[in-house]
Amino acid sequence: MGKLVVSLDGVVIKEVQITKDKTTLGRRPYNDMVIDNLAVSGEHAVLQMVGPDVFIEDLNSTNGTYINGKPIKKQLLANNDTIEIGKYKIKYLTDDGGDYEKTMIMRPGAVPPAPAFRPSQPASSGFGGLGPASIAPASIKVLSGAASGREVTLTKVVTTVGKPGVQVASITRRPSGYVFAHVEGAHRPVVNGRPLADESVPLRNGDVIELAGTQMQFIQP
Repeated sequence: MGKLVVSLDGVVIKEVQITKDKTTLGRRPYNDMVIDNLAVSGEHAVLQMVGPDVFIEDLNSTNGTYINGKPIKKQLLANNDTIEIGKYKIKYLTDDGGDYEKTMIMRPGAVPPAPAFRPSQPASSGFGGLGPASIAPASIKVLSGAASGREVTLTKVVTTVGKPGVQVASITRRPSGYVFAHVEGAHRPVVNGRPLADESVPLRNGDVIELAGTQMQFIQP
C-alpha cells in the first residue's frame, strides 16, 4: 500500500493513504484529494491501483501533470516519485520502500512519428543497474510488416513500441522479469491471440504480440 505526501513551498500540508482502486485529484470538492488552486483543473488526474502497482493518468488537465519534472500522460509510479500539479508537489511512497523500476509510460517524443512500425528505446530514466536480481536482456523479433525479421534487444528499462497516435505499448524490465503494458490507442494490443485485459501482463519467452497491425515475438534467453 502506498501513500501520497502533499507539500507546498517545501511545507508538508497533508498525507493521503492510497486505499481505493481509483483515487481522483483535482480542484472540485468531489475529488478524493482536493487541491484548491486555480492552476489545478477540476478533474486533474487519477491514480489507479492494479495489484501492487499504482498508475497515474492526467485527465487532459489545462496545466498538465508532471513526474520528477517531466510531463506525462500516463505512468506507473515508483517509490519516491514526485508528482507536480500546479505549485503542489506530491511524493509517492510505498510502505515497503522497495526499489521499483521507474516506468515512463508516455513521454512526449519518446516514440517518434513514423509511417511504419518502429521500436523505440527512450533514454535511461536516471537510475543505476538492477543489482543482484538482474536478468539477461530479452529481445523482440518483428514477424510481419515492413520491419519483418528485425530483432531489437531490450537493453533499456523501458522500451516503447508501436505507431504514435494509433497504438503504443511499453515493455518494462523488472528484477522479476518483463512486463507488457498498453499505453495509447482505442484498441488494446493482443498477446497470444487475446486482447490485453489488464493494464499490464508479464511476458514469457515465445509470447506473440500483435500491435498496430504488426506481429512480434518476445524472446528471453
